[in-house]
Amino acid sequence: ALYMAEAETCLAEGQVLPAHDYALKCSQTFNLLDTRGAIGVTERADFFRKMRTLSRRVAQNYLEQRQSLGFPWLERDAEEKEQEKANKHPASAGILTSSAPLLVEIGTEELPSKDLDNALDQLRQRVPAMLNELRLEHGNIKVLGTPRRLVIMVEELAPRQEDIEKVVKGPPASRAFDEKGNPTKAAQGFARSKGISPSELETREIDGGTYVVAVIQEQGQSSLEVLAQALPELIAKIQFGKTMRWESTGTSFSRPIRWLLAMHGTQIIPFQYAGLQSSNVTYGMRFYLPEKLEIHKPEEYIPALKSQGIILDPDERRQRISAQIQALAEEVGGEIPSDPDLLNEVTNLVEAPTALRGEFEAEYLELPRYVLTSVMKKHQRYFPIEKNGKLLPYFITVRNGDDQHLDIVRQGNADVIRARFADAAYFVREDIKKPLESYVPKLDKLTFHAKLGSMLDKTKRLEKLVHALAEQLHLSAEEEKTAARAAYLCKADLATQMVIEMTSLQGLMGRDYALKSGESEEVATAIFEHYLPRSANDSYPESRPGLAVGIADRLDSLVGLFAAGVAPTGNKDPFAQRRSAMGLVLNLIHWNLDFDLRKAIETTATFLPLEASEESKSACLTFITERLRNILLEEGNKHDVVDAVLAAQGHNPARAAAAVKALSAWVKRDDWEKILPEYARCVRITRDLEKQYYLDADLLHDEAEKKLYQALVTAAKTPREEGSVDDFLNAFLPMIPSITQFFDEVLVMTEDQTARENRLALLQRIVSLAEGVADMSLLEGF
Repeated sequence: ALYMAEAETCLAEGQVLPAHDYALKCSQTFNLLDTRGAIGVTERADFFRKMRTLSRRVAQNYLEQRQSLGFPWLERDAEEKEQEKANKHPASAGILTSSAPLLVEIGTEELPSKDLDNALDQLRQRVPAMLNELRLEHGNIKVLGTPRRLVIMVEELAPRQEDIEKVVKGPPASRAFDEKGNPTKAAQGFARSKGISPSELETREIDGGTYVVAVIQEQGQSSLEVLAQALPELIAKIQFGKTMRWESTGTSFSRPIRWLLAMHGTQIIPFQYAGLQSSNVTYGMRFYLPEKLEIHKPEEYIPALKSQGIILDPDERRQRISAQIQALAEEVGGEIPSDPDLLNEVTNLVEAPTALRGEFEAEYLELPRYVLTSVMKKHQRYFPIEKNGKLLPYFITVRNGDDQHLDIVRQGNADVIRARFADAAYFVREDIKKPLESYVPKLDKLTFHAKLGSMLDKTKRLEKLVHALAEQLHLSAEEEKTAARAAYLCKADLATQMVIEMTSLQGLMGRDYALKSGESEEVATAIFEHYLPRSANDSYPESRPGLAVGIADRLDSLVGLFAAGVAPTGNKDPFAQRRSAMGLVLNLIHWNLDFDLRKAIETTATFLPLEASEESKSACLTFITERLRNILLEEGNKHDVVDAVLAAQGHNPARAAAAVKALSAWVKRDDWEKILPEYARCVRITRDLEKQYYLDADLLHDEAEKKLYQALVTAAKTPREEGSVDDFLNAFLPMIPSITQFFDEVLVMTEDQTARENRLALLQRIVSLAEGVADMSLLEGF
């Protein structure tokens, strides 16, 4: 209230910047109070409204103030104007007559780690395609980058496009010339449209006919001309999940573009993009001199950057960082635990890496390991050091710069990590003063979804759902009891201070707090395991109660959110439903659990606080099945095999995965080209029938149809496991000779209606052998 009042006073007096400071203080104080659990759900919404209103008023006042002054910061000094003028008309070193290196640099503000990887991947695909499309011969292509620059380097790029000859087909020769051989209006019009005279038209045989053609010689343009047009398009095509707009042209990019360097040999490729003019100037490290680096030829570029310690190649940066951090760890007798994701992220955060080691008080090692490593990795991007699997009181960070004043940098980082560890110790100390169960009622203040209630409501549904799914999950009485208790406690840690501060620790802290509260090892394990797998490469639940709670949790979220009309669209998935569906499918496959999602979805819907329509349940099942499809395709299975199996048993992920594996083996057999066609003959003649005919064995008279019937009886009596591809095809295989003989000797579509329908019934029975196994008509070659 004090900061809000001060901001109001400042605004009344026209003091915009102090008002902005107080708006920031309101936000910081809110974060502090919210972390300590001092703000309720309804209060949170009110505070957000007040802070947004205040921020909007500050912005409006700022705009009015700058407008009254005539926007002085938009005026550029004379030096910048002269530089811009020079850039618009770069000096020419003459026309290129031979191949030369190409250098293009897109200078930006610091790109997020994933955006840097994404942009480099796109450029690696598009640059070769662009040069081929432009008909520019070239040598080796390299696409490199740092957080502040995306760089394209091409060896021996041709000075101009290749000349090409185009043959354009015109009207038939019979219509192009009259009886005397003179060109008709059709020929004259065609020639005029191609910029040539009718006498230049030629006659050629094309596709079995005689046509007039225009042979057009197209001379290649210089590389500077075509690249000046192509490079802006190349930059514009780079796409990101989230983009920014920062200048008057409305161009969007991950982060603002600050300079453009483009050179072919010694010549600048002139183009404009995002209000910038290309030049031969790049920029080095921030706060380093010289600030601007003028490049006279591409060969000077990498040495110029290296003079300031900038390593352009991400692989080289990664290796340099890895070597540095391992060496620092070895100095204290430790090692760096493998974490490729963290190493890659740090690689993409720095241009000139210099690793340094800091330390913290050993007393903090009493905190749970995952608390310490989460603080170091997720919050600070530090590398922890361990020895024989135990953490040491050290950390390694990577500075973006040289080795000057490392003692100051080290002390600053140590102060930050010490403060974070102190907060974590306080949170844990306060959390364990009460048993985990006492946090369950507080879940009532955490909204899951407006139509689905709070996290406490979700917890109550999970308890009921675990019992309802116990039989389908094959839980023993003791496992069901454990799963129910874990379901009651599985979300309790969301209300603890430690998890409020670091949500990535949910489940981990729940397990730890459960053990400290006297819960059984089985319950504590299930609390943690119900979140597994958290990603595609994560571990799986090892206990059946943990599996049960995880399945119930994901089903409740998926079925409930689809019923509430909240389905993922495009790139928007605010409730992480794709991850939930993926985790559900992966668990069922990993445990090889015979589990009918149709039945489970119906069961889950009965506990929701709103009615789930048939459309929403069907959409939910389709959504889960599509995740299963993606998993099976990523494993290298063929599209047609996956689609055939999922059409019949996509509702049972584990069984479907086994069926795809089996069917994949069958389609590789040497005799598959005999198996599938014979089954297809039975399907093609019956699939358009709307009626299922009755089969009467007494009406079978021909020897071939009697023989086929006996083969069918034998196949039907063969023991088969539900959904088994092997059982179906092994039963069908002996029928093939009888099917072949039947179609060779028997007229199915006879005029005798009774005989015809009986024979169709026989074939329908054969087709039905694949029901619940696969839709064989979706297979390639059917």
